[in-house]
Amino acid sequence: MKRQIIEINEEKCNGCGLCIPNCPEGALQIIDGKARLISDLFCDGLGACIGECPEGAIKTVEREAEPYDEAKVMENIIKAGPNTIKAHLKHLKDHDQKEYFGQAVAILLRKGLPIPKIEEESCSSGTCPGVAAHSIEREEKPVNDVEIKSELKQWPVQLHLLNANAPYFKNADLLIAADCVPFAYANFHQRFVKGKIVINFCPKLDSGIDSYIEKLAEIFKNQDIRSITIVKMEVPCCGGVEYIVQKAIEKAGKFLMVKTYTISINGEII
Repeated sequence: MKRQIIEINEEKCNGCGLCIPNCPEGALQIIDGKARLISDLFCDGLGACIGECPEGAIKTVEREAEPYDEAKVMENIIKAGPNTIKAHLKHLKDHDQKEYFGQAVAILLRKGLPIPKIEEESCSSGTCPGVAAHSIEREEKPVNDVEIKSELKQWPVQLHLLNANAPYFKNADLLIAADCVPFAYANFHQRFVKGKIVINFCPKLDSGIDSYIEKLAEIFKNQDIRSITIVKMEVPCCGGVEYIVQKAIEKAGKFLMVKTYTISINGEII
């Protein structure tokens, strides 16, 4: 695939190494006295290292490259310790990489590792955007007597409780929703549930994320799923929903159509 990635001019590079600390992903190393890009997989192409090169030897270019892999990057990040984890998360946040940030947080949560404080947008206890207190002002409207019917077609819905071989999964259109979504989005049943089989879970609070990937992979592999709709909240930890579904699709060895919707804390589709 073509994407933005780092290019190093070897003639200009003097091997000073100032670019290295600014690449927490581990994509750069000093080899034979020159900065080298060691793997396309580790370079996100955001260019954090460029401003640290006194020789102007680094730039971003668009070329054929392997897709950036947050999961592989996090393997190295975690080994490097808390400060590198924090630097990586800050790097993603500063460049508004919400999807990768969510994947990274989900991986840390799955491994039972603490989420470091990132300025005011910390996900440490009590200050994470996902748990920060919000008061939502609503306009008072007259209540009518129109009954809103449930569109739910099966039970249970929580992923831990679901039987991957249940007959209702056969040729189903799946709705995979984060736990908080039905509370935030008022028209959840009519807009999303209607005509779909529902699976819900929380990537932050639920235990057994690996078992979630396994169960979803079993469903995807054996049930001829027609489509997947993901509905998640805007908070960073909800990015874990997409990560889990993506890994399950890869494990199942399937190509599945996935559409993702994000709901704001105010209850609107972003």
